[in-house]
Amino acid sequence: MPKMKTKSAVKKRFKLTASGKVKVAAAGKRHGMIKRTTKFIRDARGTMVLSDQDAKIVKKYIPYGL
Repeated sequence: MPKMKTKSAVKKRFKLTASGKVKVAAAGKRHGMIKRTTKFIRDARGTMVLSDQDAKIVKKYIPYGL
């Protein structure tokens, strides 16, 4: 069997933490920031950890980790 390929989109968008959780940048910050509330912008700063259900989907596309 040949090696399975990692999805290129997943390589660009996600990282794994040491404990195996999936880390991702906050959504909704690319454009249209003028209409967002200050609280939204502040809360969406930095990175966040995906929920277990979403992480399960992402991990299918990274068979050998990142």
